[in-house]
Amino acid sequence: MRDTEYAHKRIPQAGIHMIPNQVYFFDTTLRDGEQSPGCSMTTQEKLTMAHALEDLGVDIIEAGFAMASEGDFAAIATITQAIRKPRIASLARAKTEDVEMAARSLQFADRARIHVFLASSDLHLEYKLKMSRAQALDQAAESVRLARSLVDDVEFSPEDATRSDRDFLVEIVRVAIEAGATTINMPDTVGYMTPDEYGRMFAEVRERIPAIDAEGIILSSHCHDDLGLAVANSLAAITNGARQVECTINGIGERAGNAALEELAAALYVRGDRFSVTNGIHLNQIYPASQVLGHIITFRPSPNKAVVGDNAFAHESGIHQHGMLANPLCYEIMTPSLVGVAKTHLVLGKHSGRAALRHRLEQLGYTLTRDELQHTYYRFVALADRKKNIYDQDLVGLLPDPIRATLREASSELD
Repeated sequence: MRDTEYAHKRIPQAGIHMIPNQVYFFDTTLRDGEQSPGCSMTTQEKLTMAHALEDLGVDIIEAGFAMASEGDFAAIATITQAIRKPRIASLARAKTEDVEMAARSLQFADRARIHVFLASSDLHLEYKLKMSRAQALDQAAESVRLARSLVDDVEFSPEDATRSDRDFLVEIVRVAIEAGATTINMPDTVGYMTPDEYGRMFAEVRERIPAIDAEGIILSSHCHDDLGLAVANSLAAITNGARQVECTINGIGERAGNAALEELAAALYVRGDRFSVTNGIHLNQIYPASQVLGHIITFRPSPNKAVVGDNAFAHESGIHQHGMLANPLCYEIMTPSLVGVAKTHLVLGKHSGRAALRHRLEQLGYTLTRDELQHTYYRFVALADRKKNIYDQDLVGLLPDPIRATLREASSELD
């Protein structure tokens, strides 16, 4: 498919126009996420995930890196023909052959974006690319200009932006804008920044390049989680003017992963008082999308993963369980149904209290007196000290002898 004859014609779709206080979600699960060990996907699996992302309401799907392989090219081309609502992006190095291959993979897209990247830190320029700053500026301008001749929506990323000389970063961003980039992404490629530093970088670049605000250029964050700060850094970028966040489902990605889409979306909703921005994410599709990805790749989120982990809405502590039964807001800042989880789960274990035990027994059809509950609770705690998992049949076995005798008699009558 990559060798199909392709005329270098412009793909005439408009780019995204910045709407005040609108944050666009750029999902890179199928590109950066897939680069994580154990996350490789077939074309059909990528298409399945792309449908889940469309249902979720993401604005841009980065479907792959067209030049990387025949498989990536085929996946991008397949997705462009099946997905209609989100924009489809294809990654390209700042090289003519990459940009042209990206355009070729996007030729059937309703709304196409070429995402061009070139390292801007001296470390990468000297040791990886073997080029000078002047050469980098020329190559960035040339590749963005070529991309813009092929599509109307071009994103430029100065790789390793957070470890780049600030003056040079400003210069390469300015050059990319003048060449036609409509979105500027400033990635924390190695997860090096802290939130205050990352936020200040966005504020400074906006201040030093008036064209960003004057021309409606969208600034984007792309954060890795090497120090566990990817989501915090992304939120700091939003506070300082970023209107696109690049993220992945379940936070998968290179090394420690990317900023997790579900955490960003939940934070913007729960702390709407703090951020005062809008977005198009359908929150109740977050957990379903997480489950789709878990079925496709070789692992699922850690149980204590925020928002989508098995324990995100589970409570074992007696104090927490009592508070939850009185009012869920005591210990949950969002309802499970908000993100598509069926319900809160009260886990019975050695930390549980009488309230949770009584609640579960009532769900099973047993209403105990105060003394009966006390007797059952003592037996329950003793069992929980010896056994990690307590099942419903265990609870029935702990009931006082008169109640169990009544159960046996009722069972005999049924027989």
